[in-house]
Amino acid sequence: MAASTSNLITVTSPTHFQSLLSADLTRVSLINFWAPWAAPCAQMNDVVAELAKKHHPRLLVLNVEAEEQADIAESFEVEAVPAFVVLRGHTLLARISGADAPALTQAIATHVSGSTSSYTPQSQTNAAPPSANGGEKNSNETPEELDARLRGLMNQSRVVLFMKGNPEEPRCGFSRKISTLLREQGVVFSSFDILKDEDVRQGLKKLNDWPTFPQLIVNGELVGGLDIVQEMVETGEFATVVAGA
Repeated sequence: MAASTSNLITVTSPTHFQSLLSADLTRVSLINFWAPWAAPCAQMNDVVAELAKKHHPRLLVLNVEAEEQADIAESFEVEAVPAFVVLRGHTLLARISGADAPALTQAIATHVSGSTSSYTPQSQTNAAPPSANGGEKNSNETPEELDARLRGLMNQSRVVLFMKGNPEEPRCGFSRKISTLLREQGVVFSSFDILKDEDVRQGLKKLNDWPTFPQLIVNGELVGGLDIVQEMVETGEFATVVAGA
């Protein structure tokens, strides 16, 4: 990561995080949730460092390694990296998902330069702000149409991985690990980024009766998530399932 400045701080614990955030409730804070394995995070860390320099001392920047500080990430309902939360005190000003440097730069410029009366808070909380829904929703789609689309996606190839991000740029650790595991096993598979389609994300949870992602589909049927696939690889069962595909 980029070198620290006095207002660019790496968070080491939830207690450390709370003390930093509470030290000045009038200052704008940028929370950067990142992971060392995600290439987009490396790019955005440079952007964050530049923002810290540009807006010093009016902006406090807190770098949070999402998987190392899982309690903090979960409290803000961060499900994929990079992700950014902009606060003033405990007031949520903005959330930006993904490597969207222009949106992040604009949000910081707007809220750092604005007075306390020049912005409209998204929420007020003494805990964590609610998560923003990053996926697109097709409100015109009937349940029957969604069901047909989901089944079509599940059968787009013999092995399909529904994940956060894609195999080249995964956006959560579980998605990264399972895509790597599939490649190590020599499995040819297609993938679908559930962060880009909220209907698919929620629909698959119901259709497959499986609440989390990633979800691995073989021959149109759910095999399971990372833990299940890892166990099947260890027992040799996975090779049999994939051979059938």
